[in-house]
Amino acid sequence: MEALSDDLQTNYDRLIVEALQLGCVWGLRDEQGQWALVESEADASIDVMPFWSHIDLATPLCSGEWSIYSPVAIELEEFLDDWLPGMHSDVLMVGVNWNAELAGREMEPLDLLEDFDMEMS
Repeated sequence: MEALSDDLQTNYDRLIVEALQLGCVWGLRDEQGQWALVESEADASIDVMPFWSHIDLATPLCSGEWSIYSPVAIELEEFLDDWLPGMHSDVLMVGVNWNAELAGREMEPLDLLEDFDMEMS
């Protein structure tokens, strides 16, 4: 598995392409069923839920203070139809293919949904 790029746009594009190829995205969830959330860099009152395009990109983050989490696959159809609209309603942002230092793009869920729609058409 190729490592993430230093270019955030490349990592973003990679999430869309690989998720469409593999049919899922990966999030991090603990044993109690709670998904990993991080305070937004742009607005401390908003949380960001990170997702990755491949388990091998998500797994390295499950160490240290995040060792309580494990990568969990989310079917792409469910992610697009339920998760992204729900995250928008809950005022959550999406983190896209973050690296081990939690650096990566944060965005509005409906913007990601729109980009998936454009890629699929």
